[in-house]
Amino acid sequence: MAKKEDRQYFWMKCSRCGKVTRRPRIKNKKNTPDKMELNKYCPTCHQVTVFKESKVGK
Repeated sequence: MAKKEDRQYFWMKCSRCGKVTRRPRIKNKKNTPDKMELNKYCPTCHQVTVFKESKVGK
């Protein structure tokens, strides 16, 4: 059975306006040690922008 210690919670932050999304994400620290970047729609900017990983939760 997999260990839960490898999983890490984080939030995504818009690189243009700086707003943080409400939904937390989970990633595996061993497989992806670098910060994640995703193209997502930002409701504040009203366009698709690059979202970068921000502070760690829990």
